[in-house]
Amino acid sequence: MLDYQFATVYSKFKLHFYRKVFGHFQSREASLTTVETFCMEIIQALDKPTVNEFAGFVQISSPNAAYKVNSLIQKGYLRKTRSKDDRREYHLEPTQKYIDYYNISYSYLATVMNRIKERFTAEEVARLEEMLQIISTELMPEIELPDKSGKEAAPLL
Repeated sequence: MLDYQFATVYSKFKLHFYRKVFGHFQSREASLTTVETFCMEIIQALDKPTVNEFAGFVQISSPNAAYKVNSLIQKGYLRKTRSKDDRREYHLEPTQKYIDYYNISYSYLATVMNRIKERFTAEEVARLEEMLQIISTELMPEIELPDKSGKEAAPLL
């Protein structure tokens, strides 16, 4: 039963995002392909990776990653920022254009989070947060993300 409930919540978040994205396609031409959307979500989650870090995470060659990155830069969804520590290195950052696109899904997450805080007690919310943190760090060790403890879920806002 837990499996079903978790899968249902996950599916509802995805379906809400897809419905919003398709709704936007009616009013303007789609400029991100499905693969480019996935690339942007990965780059955002990795929190300013280098091209090589991105390539390593998605397990593609550096030239292939560079091609995808350059396409996203040309479309205005991504920019390269020179590293302050190593001037030879560049980090990938989403632009405001992508942030606006991304907020299609994040706004629903914020709505659901507000509903959770209204529906449950502070103790229950704290327990849910603790459980999600354990799931993320202990039960999903295959995927490592930058430590954002204490930060909001979407640092782009």
